[in-house]
Amino acid sequence: MRTATVSRKTSETSVDVTVNLDGTGSYAISTGIGFFDHMLEQLSRHSLIDMDIKTVGDLHIDQHHTVEDTGLAIGEAVAKALDDKKGIRRYADALSPMDETLTRVAIDISGRPYCVFKTQFSQKRLGEMDTEMFEHWFQSFSQTAGLTLHVETLYGDNNHHIAESCFKGLARALREAVEIDPRKAGVIPSTKGTL
Repeated sequence: MRTATVSRKTSETSVDVTVNLDGTGSYAISTGIGFFDHMLEQLSRHSLIDMDIKTVGDLHIDQHHTVEDTGLAIGEAVAKALDDKKGIRRYADALSPMDETLTRVAIDISGRPYCVFKTQFSQKRLGEMDTEMFEHWFQSFSQTAGLTLHVETLYGDNNHHIAESCFKGLARALREAVEIDPRKAGVIPSTKGTL
């Protein structure tokens, strides 16, 4: 089983994350931000990556440290569980429709972190979550997971649908990219011999 546990402790947050890349999409998630929990639950369920996430952050200040550090810890756990990345499919993309919204997500588990996030929100908050923090979460996650990540909402009006289509799109792409390719099991998917 490709599993990993990461604990990230700072003066601003305490984050504990466990992931199982070969799971069923079961989760136990608590960050103190309800809408954020909902998005991370979508990520787990649709990627089939089991996730246990417990974050206690300085929400009396704002959400920045909580969202950022949770993204960094999840990304680090995914990278750790991938180990040397032998046999993975590496590349994947997904179109994620949600009613009137359509988002495209493409990833490369390249070891070269880069995030392009082309999504707009017309509200400042969803529930109690600041919408400006979504882009920051995707950037933080891609940084420590070592992914090239492109997220683009092609169209959409409902802010809840827009956010959810981004997370579900990432989930579907991640599910495919981390899978072991039966035609190349045990081989690192790169001409360089390393990722």
